[in-house]
Amino acid sequence: MIFPPSFRDGSLALRSRRVIVRVDFNVPMAGEEVLDATRLREAAPTIDTLCGAGARVVLLSHRGRPRGKADPGLSLRQVAGALSAILGRPVAFAADCVGPTARNAAAALDDGGVLLCENLRFHAGEEANDPAFAAGLAALGEVYVNDAFGTAHRAHASTAAICGLVKQAFSGLLLDRELRQLGRLLDDPPRPFVLVVGGAKIRGKIGALRRLLPLVDRVLVGGGMSNTFLAARGAELGSSLVETESFDLAREIEAETAAGGAGLLLPADVVVTDSLGAAPSERGIRTLPVEDGVPAGWLAVDIGPETRAAFEAAVAGAATLFWNGPMGVFETPPFDAGSLAVAQAVAACDGFTAIGGGETVAAVRRENLSGRIDHVSTGGGASLALLAGEELPAVEALLARRREET
Repeated sequence: MIFPPSFRDGSLALRSRRVIVRVDFNVPMAGEEVLDATRLREAAPTIDTLCGAGARVVLLSHRGRPRGKADPGLSLRQVAGALSAILGRPVAFAADCVGPTARNAAAALDDGGVLLCENLRFHAGEEANDPAFAAGLAALGEVYVNDAFGTAHRAHASTAAICGLVKQAFSGLLLDRELRQLGRLLDDPPRPFVLVVGGAKIRGKIGALRRLLPLVDRVLVGGGMSNTFLAARGAELGSSLVETESFDLAREIEAETAAGGAGLLLPADVVVTDSLGAAPSERGIRTLPVEDGVPAGWLAVDIGPETRAAFEAAVAGAATLFWNGPMGVFETPPFDAGSLAVAQAVAACDGFTAIGGGETVAAVRRENLSGRIDHVSTGGGASLALLAGEELPAVEALLARRREET
């Protein structure tokens, strides 16, 4: 795998230079409170390093999907305060990311100063990868650093077009770490390699599945994905989420797994309910063997205890492991039990472990297990795109600049 140049490589002079840093501060908020500051903390090492070198740091990010129009509910203004508390230094805020407001705020920075600009997606030119909008962003500094892995699979103005409009372009510490750690899964990974996949649908993960199948020894499938595999085998799933249009795809994956010599492990038992919408005290909940079928009107919402034990045993023996996707309806306890059990098993695994995807990461963090996982990816979609062998436009833009300069 070819990596883009990091701003830490060589002897890049940064003192008194304005450095534009694309970060991913798409954080959940309740009113003016940041509910989860993980993405701010993940960006802090790059920001701290740049500030320590005397750079004048201009931060660019999106938040939510305002569809090219200003939306006060998706402003980054309150994020500046939360970031300041994490960095232990003031963070100025500009009420726009282009034009005089942003340029004047950037020009006012002192060495080691930090400025956060307003939501990029308040302008339609961001998602359109518009060169004119990118030029407005590039006017804010001389050096560009991309540290937003979560958006690396998007060709947007702040991740792609801008690279050709600045004097120098580099990857940040977070982006570099993501590429190198996830790259370990593709570059002759130690065996046995165990792949754990869940979530609602097969189609969103098919590219990564097919790329990894020749490398893995066992594939563990849970969540709504497993319903489709089981139904394709003829199991009765009642009212469970099933992708009937993906039956042929599920059968193809089974065949490819077997042809490659890997084992496919599907649930042997499932937790079912007659109502997800009812109050917890009003729900019927059972655990059933898959061979008995799910009754009409009931839904499979988690893997059962027998399956949890089988998954835990498979995970325990892994030398390399990647997990993406919950084992059930994780957002509705007690149907998070399977995901939490897998999280504990992954944390106890002695091999190299990596996870990606919002609910997967949430399960690990809920159990305070992040420190026991070798790599917790900040980009679910980006990690799957990378593992599927797809080009990441943000990374390709950085590599293109390097080719131009050599």
